[in-house]
Amino acid sequence: MLDAFIQLKNLSKNYDTPAGSYPVLKNLNLSIAEAEFVALMGPSGSGKSTLMNILGCLDVPSSGKYFLDGRDVSELDYDAQALIRNHTIGFIFQGFNLLPRATLENNVALPLVYAGMKKPERLARARELLTRVGLGERLNAMPNEISGGEQQRVAIARSLANHPKLILADEPTGNLDTATSQSIMQLFSTLNRDGITIFLVTHEPDIALYAKRQVRLRDGVIVEDELTKKDGGQT
Repeated sequence: MLDAFIQLKNLSKNYDTPAGSYPVLKNLNLSIAEAEFVALMGPSGSGKSTLMNILGCLDVPSSGKYFLDGRDVSELDYDAQALIRNHTIGFIFQGFNLLPRATLENNVALPLVYAGMKKPERLARARELLTRVGLGERLNAMPNEISGGEQQRVAIARSLANHPKLILADEPTGNLDTATSQSIMQLFSTLNRDGITIFLVTHEPDIALYAKRQVRLRDGVIVEDELTKKDGGQT
């Protein structure tokens, strides 16, 4: 796939241990088009987190290539990878990672502080994004004053602050009940329809159904890569 947004070519990752080099990812080849919605599944220890970290420019492969939006990320230095993290990728985690003593508005605006945006503009952007995720009336609330599902919506809003082309979501519904998880996944589906590429790690089959494509890792190898056979309740 020449026009792939994400492309891995014979990508491997090894970690040094007292017993020697331990292979975590083994010669992965994967192509993802822009605006795809992909769920990554696999048992604990299969390499999911390592692959997510490499895609997010938080780790580097031991061998092989990683291309993102036409750039060979595996050849970039730390500063260049940091720019990609800040301007191309939005991260969402299971634990929300909100600042407990900052308002929702300031939590969402935080990435824009690092981007050098002036305060009026970044607060306006934060308000816009919180409204987009249904929290426009809670700008001045603190994280401990809202539910877990609402905290995850704030985390999603924050991930959108710098207009990312790619969202990496690591078990984003792991701490949520079923109804709240469905609401969060419908929000992801909406973002995907807006053209954002979404790569989501989950161990929950019902959550993976929201993705258009499912990739399964086992022992550092891709063992399945197929289109989702069921709609997953998207509207």
